Amino acid sequence: MKNKKLFKLIVVLSSFCFIYIIISLKPLGQELHLTPDWAANIDRMQEKKDGDELIPFRLGQTIGYFTEDGRIVTAIPYPYNASISEFYYTTYGADNKETEVISSNGEKAGFIKEFGFPFFDKNRIFMFLPGGTALAEFASDGTKKWEYEYYAPITAFDSTEKGSVVGFSDGFIISFNNEGDITQQYFPGGSEIEIILGASISKNGKYIACVCGQNKQRFVVSEKSGEHSKIIFHEYLPQDFSRQVAVFFNNASDTVYYNYNGGIGVVDLKTQKSSKIPISGIVTQIEESTEENLVFALSHDNNSYTVTIIEPFSHVAGRFSFDAKHSFMQIRNDKLFIGKDNKIFRLTVSKN
Repeated sequence: MKNKKLFKLIVVLSSFCFIYIIISLKPLGQELHLTPDWAANIDRMQEKKDGDELIPFRLGQTIGYFTEDGRIVTAIPYPYNASISEFYYTTYGADNKETEVISSNGEKAGFIKEFGFPFFDKNRIFMFLPGGTALAEFASDGTKKWEYEYYAPITAFDSTEKGSVVGFSDGFIISFNNEGDITQQYFPGGSEIEIILGASISKNGKYIACVCGQNKQRFVVSEKSGEHSKIIFHEYLPQDFSRQVAVFFNNASDTVYYNYNGGIGVVDLKTQKSSKIPISGIVTQIEESTEENLVFALSHDNNSYTVTIIEPFSHVAGRFSFDAKHSFMQIRNDKLFIGKDNKIFRLTVSKN
């Protein structure tokens, strides 16, 4: 029994040392502090309690939920693919004939009796249909709410509480409200080869932004203007990407971030001012902390991950790096959660 307690103590101390080391490698600004709180192994599940807020995670071939105080309450291995959000999860195979929708507490919510690949975003359920050219939204009981089909493959997608946006391989971009009505649709153009590589819709549903094209690749932001779309900002990028990229609007819908080949671009829509933040590797997530008005970007270059912390407008407040095969990032108020292979860490973000 003593040996078991000693082993647990060593694991906890090692985890805290890891967090301390990665932060100490690249000191943060004097006013910004990240305080390590806990570390949890996803293989060690604990009981869920009434009132728990469940936070989803995906690490390697495991999805599940954990609590803010560090209890892993669900850990589900999957062989092929899976989708998970704060409300629902599912696992599925390469030939997915139907999807069982399971709520975060483990109860069956319903079935979607259609071929396709599901995507969950909070309480919204989408299905990318066979052929890769069509998208549908469903209720949790499997009822189809709306569907849109095009002739070119889908290459970019995003959704918020106010709507969704879809980009296609021929350079067409289209947005919908929650009823499936079209709110914007156009070809951004401006490049030799037209394709949408990344897209986002603002939290208020007013704007859509995309990284588009090959050979003179550019970043474009538009807003709905009557029955038409009006491009309110665009800029050409220094180097082309040939893969999907991250695009992200802040909660106030007045600043947009995007991954370009070499870092993160930031555009202030109020002033039309843009800036570039050099970051090596691929940006996989961009998230905002409403508590401290900070934006966090998770990027990786092979097995080296970096978290870059950005203050308005585009000032880098700090960054830290760590080695991992798999990682994820979640923000809840002033809490930063980092996944590293089979562990999850929590840090409290504060300014003094």
